[in-house]
Amino acid sequence: MAETASQTISIVATPERVWSIAVDFEKYPEWAKDVKDVIVRVRDADGRPIEVEYRASALGRSTHYTLTYDYSQAPGVLVWHMIRGDIMRTIDGAYHFSATPDGGTDVRYDLTIELVVPLPGFVKRRAEVRILNTVRELKTRAEA
Repeated sequence: MAETASQTISIVATPERVWSIAVDFEKYPEWAKDVKDVIVRVRDADGRPIEVEYRASALGRSTHYTLTYDYSQAPGVLVWHMIRGDIMRTIDGAYHFSATPDGGTDVRYDLTIELVVPLPGFVKRRAEVRILNTVRELKTRAEA
């Protein structure tokens, strides 16, 4: 069964800055703690990464997955879907970026994930916290 999670965070940085960090996938290993390696496999006609392979820490082991990105709602929304993965059946998600009156950015991070093997509830909750940490790490990077 797929699990969903959502988190909203306010970032003291412009939407343009936050967007530029969020779509610079090759630099994720510099700031997203669980992302160990990133390879952009395919770019669109504008040079934007549309198929990206990740190696990440997950549940005490290394996992590989490939996401495809949809820029059709850019720069307000960045959507992704998993096309390949070793321990996941599904990873679907989106960043929603909205400007705040003070020049900052509210970011909502939505994620749906389904693992190949069911996990106990406490393990799922621990994994969810680590995944949602990515949003806090994005905040730290953007505000630096």
